[in-house]
Amino acid sequence: MPAQPSQKPPETLRADARENRERILTAAREAYALHGIDVPMAAIARRAKVGVATLYRRFPTRAALVSEAFAEQLAHCVAVLDEGLADPDPWRGFCSVVENVCMMQATERGFTEAFLSQFPEHAEYAEERARAEESLALLIRRAKDSGRLRPDFDVHDITLVMLANCGATAGAGDDAPAASRRLVAYLLQSFRAGATAPLPPPAPLGLDRIPA
Repeated sequence: MPAQPSQKPPETLRADARENRERILTAAREAYALHGIDVPMAAIARRAKVGVATLYRRFPTRAALVSEAFAEQLAHCVAVLDEGLADPDPWRGFCSVVENVCMMQATERGFTEAFLSQFPEHAEYAEERARAEESLALLIRRAKDSGRLRPDFDVHDITLVMLANCGATAGAGDDAPAASRRLVAYLLQSFRAGATAPLPPPAPLGLDRIPA
């Protein structure tokens, strides 16, 4: 997501200004992980040990701060989807995306909420979510066509996976990554094509139904 036009690129800032910027971003990520992205800007300034004016000079809106705080994670999420689609083995690509996205959800507690939020001045959020849904649909279609993914798997089942992963990791503390890996391994085994009983109809769940 592009930075706000009023922000100077990090390489053009003085050393002290760069340090303040990094402290603000670190404080924001920590606060969002603990309390969600609605944490007041003043609280983030206190956590970063900078003045509120300094914070607003670097990030004039909450959307600008959230966007920059999770820019690296967003780039990783996009790369995970692209790599999954590029994998010549459709089933392996599908499994890799599910594993990596669920691990991000377990370890980057504020990222899911940031990714799914809709800021009027950041239409890129909605665009990236739509792109993610299109990429997931293509991943699923390729895995089905390969004969490895059960034919009744539905694109909305990805949201079901992430909801389950969110529930499994929410109270796991430091064991959240291990809980996520275990859950996803169970689920991926159940997604394999084979002699399995039919499932009930899928629940129509979009990515916007996933809590942070």
